Amino acid sequence: MQRWQIPGTRIVIARVLEGPQRHEYLFSPCTVERAADYYEDVRSLPYRSTSPTVSEGLYEWYVSAPGTLRMAYLVDRLLGWARDRMGGLVIWQWVGLGMSAIAALALVFVLYRLQRRRVSEFRETNLFRYLLTLWFPITVLIIPILFKSFARESLGVRGTPLYVLCFASNVAVLLAIPVLVFAICNRVAGMVISSPSINPRGLDAQFARIVAKLTAVIGSTIVLLEGGQSLGIPLTTLLASSGVGEFAVALAAQDTLRNLFGTITLMADKPFRVGKRIIIDKYDGVVEEIGLRSIRIRLLTGHQATIPNDQLASSDIENVGRRPHIRRVADLNVPLDTPRKKIEKALETIRAALENHEGQTPDFPPRVFFNEISPESLIIRIIYWYSPPDYWKFLAFSEKVNLEVFRAFDEQGVTFSKPFRVSTATMGDRDPHETESVDAAAADGSCR
Repeated sequence: MQRWQIPGTRIVIARVLEGPQRHEYLFSPCTVERAADYYEDVRSLPYRSTSPTVSEGLYEWYVSAPGTLRMAYLVDRLLGWARDRMGGLVIWQWVGLGMSAIAALALVFVLYRLQRRRVSEFRETNLFRYLLTLWFPITVLIIPILFKSFARESLGVRGTPLYVLCFASNVAVLLAIPVLVFAICNRVAGMVISSPSINPRGLDAQFARIVAKLTAVIGSTIVLLEGGQSLGIPLTTLLASSGVGEFAVALAAQDTLRNLFGTITLMADKPFRVGKRIIIDKYDGVVEEIGLRSIRIRLLTGHQATIPNDQLASSDIENVGRRPHIRRVADLNVPLDTPRKKIEKALETIRAALENHEGQTPDFPPRVFFNEISPESLIIRIIYWYSPPDYWKFLAFSEKVNLEVFRAFDEQGVTFSKPFRVSTATMGDRDPHETESVDAAAADGSCR
């Protein structure tokens, strides 16, 4: 075997002098990988003139020839100008790269539209089909790999263009991996939320979504950092040296972080659920949605209010939906000159009307007392509790009690001297339907 180094270059050539491989040249895999660089080093040197015969233009043919017989058949039928070189590739290779890139992007776009429609359709209706929609991020991950393989094997792209193409494809794969990670985490969260014991719009469901998103963010960050390092992109160095940028990002994200911690606090305490009526500050309504940043409340007026979670975490919340019953307190005012026997008869009538009444619980029997003698009137106080706390049934029952009291007072000749106040309250909570002042009867004995 004969070895020599080409003057002025790093290339060492080994030629077999004897045996079945006589006159053949041996190259290591490293040399083959760097053949394009070596060629640039020696392309200005003349071809040798001694035997065996040399193949002039071999490299140009190698970097321009198609990778498959079918592609070679098509290239042989192209016009002559299509075989001219431009920017390190033959024109037909540029055309093939452009068409395949457009086809790959169009495929990604079509798959994205299909996946977006199918995901929204199956997320709430069919968990199995929702899991099958993972084919989109997997396909997005595969397309750059197939595109790179097609360019190298079929189009025969070589040299620097192939290096650039491989690098771009690897970057696309690196960016597609976080999409797949997020998709997997979202579907795992969907499987957890699909449990019958979890309200899909409640705090437990939101907690599952937050854990899934945090897991996806951490996993994607690790993938990007490690993948960037393998591609020669010093992401960790850039992040470490971007102190000013991190400070600016931290300032911009402080509201988001406050809302995130507020959400975590709400999930730990669970002060309410979706579908329950709550009172917070000036807002009174039913919780419609609990989000990562805020909750939405349908107010009693019909309007929708959005309250940030950090504000909720630092506010007093009345959960009206958890009240065990509705309490009514009513003061009946009768004239000072009403005879004692009529007062006693009125008390007996009211107590009889409320005895074992609808919605009564053993722990909270009704209370009726001749409560107070004021300078203006005699006051009879009525207190009763209604359970379960169905407000509309409570109103219907209160109407029956009012009519019964009115009828009894009419029969006994007792009149109302002043309007009385009615307050309806939950044990420790104020009822959202409470009326501050209700005129139940006028001085002339008529209701209004």
